[in-house]
Amino acid sequence: MKIKSQRDFWSGLMFLVVGVVFAWGATEYSFGASARPGPGYFPFGLGILLAALGGLVLFKALTLESENGDPIGRIAWRPLLVIVVTIAVFGAALPRLGLACTLPLIITLSALASSEFHWRDVLVSSVVLTVGSWALFIWGLKLTIPLWPVFITG
Repeated sequence: MKIKSQRDFWSGLMFLVVGVVFAWGATEYSFGASARPGPGYFPFGLGILLAALGGLVLFKALTLESENGDPIGRIAWRPLLVIVVTIAVFGAALPRLGLACTLPLIITLSALASSEFHWRDVLVSSVVLTVGSWALFIWGLKLTIPLWPVFITG
């Protein structure tokens, strides 16, 4: 069997593996019932859907011809590393700095992953996403996410 699209093959394989791992991990939680789903119900279904999507992409990669075999190309290491570091910074900073300081920080850090960095775009995104996150998570859903840094709130 010949791989006709390298990109689709590897992305389909990745989706399939991640979906199976999530579905398998969700079996550790109770499923509940359809009328009253438990904590494992949604991740299991999502994992199955992701695995099915991966299977479809894999099937496409093995059956439909693409131009020049659709090679993968070079891995963009800088954006990959910047985004991974930004996610780690978010997890470490949110409890200490609060939402109002953490979101502009991670938006700025993640914007550095792009070669098209513009301060105006970062500032607009920071304001809109911080206010929107506050409105949705703290005001709307009443989640107990710290809004301000620990040194301000005491």
